[in-house]
Amino acid sequence: MKRVIFILNPASGTQNKELIISQIDDIINKEKYQSEIVWTSYAGHAVEIAQKAAEEGVYAVIAVGGDGTVNEIGRSLIHTDTIMGIVPSGSGNGLARHLQIPMEPKKALEVINESLVETIDYGLINKVPFFCTCGVGFDAFVSLKFAKAGKRGLLTYLEKTLQESLTYQPETYELETEDGMEKHKAFLIACGNASQYGNNAYITPQATLTDGLLDVTILEPFTVLDVPSLSYQLFNKTIDQNSRIKTFRCKKLKISRSKSGVAHFDGDPMMTDHVVNIEIITNGLKVFVPREKEVKEGLNVLQKAQEYVNGLKQLNDSIFEDITAKNRTLLNKNKELLKKLTKRD
Repeated sequence: MKRVIFILNPASGTQNKELIISQIDDIINKEKYQSEIVWTSYAGHAVEIAQKAAEEGVYAVIAVGGDGTVNEIGRSLIHTDTIMGIVPSGSGNGLARHLQIPMEPKKALEVINESLVETIDYGLINKVPFFCTCGVGFDAFVSLKFAKAGKRGLLTYLEKTLQESLTYQPETYELETEDGMEKHKAFLIACGNASQYGNNAYITPQATLTDGLLDVTILEPFTVLDVPSLSYQLFNKTIDQNSRIKTFRCKKLKISRSKSGVAHFDGDPMMTDHVVNIEIITNGLKVFVPREKEVKEGLNVLQKAQEYVNGLKQLNDSIFEDITAKNRTLLNKNKELLKKLTKRD
């Protein structure tokens, strides 16, 4: 039997991890695999567990968590014979969605039983591995705010995005590739190994995991009037057709800016100096992939747009409830103060 280790991050996403454990026991083929379950206890713990597993020749390590957990495990397994599997249970699940691994844990576990393996590329940003996207600018700034929010999920991410977009100022960047150098004033610069951030937000929609190239998307400064079309195209895989967008492909990219600041890799923030070096490494990681693609990938444009609108509506309702609660508290305090003043008179 082949040894398989499931690494669970108790802090990622909102799914019930205990339920997933019972599903592992029910679904994983016991004639084929000897399963072990390990919980992470701190940031970076998954790196240590996966690294040890690879050294011991474990057949596969399965990430049960979000993009952060996937990144920690993936970076420990690159250029080894140990395969990475994913049971998506995070906030964005970018790599799993690109690979079309089902979001339902039961179906994701069946992918592991099927044992179909593909070898994918990965990227490096200042020598730190990433598997989906990395970049600088507004998305990196939001990732920093999101990391400090204390809450996970699409609603929190939308909230931080809307709040910060009101005051964020674009920067001027100098970009150097094997084809030359150019300058851009940009709201963000995203480099994709995969096609999306997560939650089906396709920032580099033409990217593939096996072509040995980075897909770079530059979002130039825009106005409020551009927001609806940009948002719509982000979720329907056509953002590269927007007039505010510039795209190109390269193997290596050097980004220079006027000062040090935040960048992001797979949704996690990192501080860098004024120079950021990004490159693609080919054929670096073995992953389990489904034999049949998810039906969800075939959702039409209107359905995807509706998902986005529903998210905004949830956010609006949440903000309204928060404001109402704060106003009610303030009103009660004013009433108490008025009573005290009345008694004194």
